Amino acid sequence: MTVKERILATLRGEPTDALPFVPRLDNWFYAHEETNTLPDEYKHANLREFADDLGVGFHSIVPNFKGWRKGGVKDLHVGLGIYDLELSPWIVRFHNVGIAHERKDNGELTVTYDTPRGIIRTKVVYTKEMLREGITLYAHKEHALKEIEDYDALAYIFENAEVVPNYEAFTKYQSEYVGERGVAVALAAMWASAGHYLIKELMGFEDFYLARFDDKEAMDHLVSRMTPFCDKLFDAAINSPAEVVLSGANYDFNFTTPDLIEDYVVPSLKKQSDKAHSLDKFVATHTDGENTMLLDKYVRAGFDIADSICPKPLTNISLQETRDVFQDKITIWGGVPSTALLTANTTDQEFYRIVDETLHAIGKGDHMIMSVADTLPPAADFGRLLYLKKKFEEFGPVTP
Repeated sequence: MTVKERILATLRGEPTDALPFVPRLDNWFYAHEETNTLPDEYKHANLREFADDLGVGFHSIVPNFKGWRKGGVKDLHVGLGIYDLELSPWIVRFHNVGIAHERKDNGELTVTYDTPRGIIRTKVVYTKEMLREGITLYAHKEHALKEIEDYDALAYIFENAEVVPNYEAFTKYQSEYVGERGVAVALAAMWASAGHYLIKELMGFEDFYLARFDDKEAMDHLVSRMTPFCDKLFDAAINSPAEVVLSGANYDFNFTTPDLIEDYVVPSLKKQSDKAHSLDKFVATHTDGENTMLLDKYVRAGFDIADSICPKPLTNISLQETRDVFQDKITIWGGVPSTALLTANTTDQEFYRIVDETLHAIGKGDHMIMSVADTLPPAADFGRLLYLKKKFEEFGPVTP
C-alpha cells in the first residue's frame, strides 16, 4: 500500500499493511534551513525530498504559512487571521472597505480597515528570530476587536467579503508534489466556527471572556453575522479535490473552555462533518493543546481526525486515556509527545519508556496515524526520530 492508501484506509477503519508514520517535519526543516544547520546531505533538498529520504510519509495537514500566493496580498490580512496562501482552496477579497497599512523594520505590520460603521485596526509581528525558532504564524500585538463598539464594523467587513474558490495550485500540489506520499489536506480555516474565530484570531483571551460575560447576546449576534463568511470558507474547501479538510485548530481547556467548545465548536464541526461525510470526505481538526474535559465533546462533534494529539508528559492526558474515549470514532494523528525527542527534557531511558507506552496504548494500531505532536521541534534529536521510524515499521500490519 502507498502512504496515502494507508491513511485513507485507517480513516475508514480498514486493515493496512503497516502502521502509518507521517511525522510533521516542517518546523524542524525550515528552522534548520534558515540557520544553515541542516545535515550536509540535505542542504540542497526541499521538505518533500527530506521526507522521501527518511522513508516516512509526507505530512500535509497544517499549511506552510510562508507559501504566499503569487500576485496576491500575502500577509496583508493576517491580523484577521487570513493568510493569502498559494495552496489555499479560497481567495478572500474585501469590498467596500478602505485598507491602509504600515510596515516597520522590526517585522511589525499595522493594517487599518475604514468602514462606514467604524475603524478596525490590527497589528501583528513576524521576525527572523521567530523563523529560526520554528515559529510559522505571526504574533498579534493588537487584535481587531477591542470593545463592543467594534462589533458592527467587524461584521460589516465580513459581510462585504468575497470568497473565491481557488483550486488550480492545490490540485497540482496534490497530484504532483504529494502524490501517494500522503494526503494533501485543504485548509478551510484555522477556526472551526465564527465564535471560535473570535478567540482564535480577533480578540485577546481576557477581552473575549469579559465581553462574553458582559453581553453574550451581542457577541452571539456578531457570530451570526460572521457565520455566512465562515461557511463560504468551508464550502470552498470541501468542494475542492481534497479528500480531507482541516477546520479549526489550537484547543486548550484553559483558554478554549469546555462551555466555549460546547457553544461554538461542537455544533459547527458536526454540521461540517455531516456535509463532508455526504461527499465521502473527512474532516480534521488540530487538537494540539490540553484536552482535559474536551475529549467527549470531540466525539460528539463527529469529525474524523484529531490532528496532533499531544499526550503525557506534554499534557495531562495519556494516549491510552484518549484512545479509551475515541475508540473507533476518531482517528488520532500524533501520539508521540514532542518533548520526548528533546534530550534536554527527556533522558534516553525516559524516551524508550515513552515509546514502549505508546506502542502499548495503540493496541492493534487501528485509527492511529503516528506522528510527533504537535511537530518535530528544531532541537529534536535526529536519532530518536529514526528510532521511532524503526519501531513503527516493526509494528507490522494493522488489522482492526
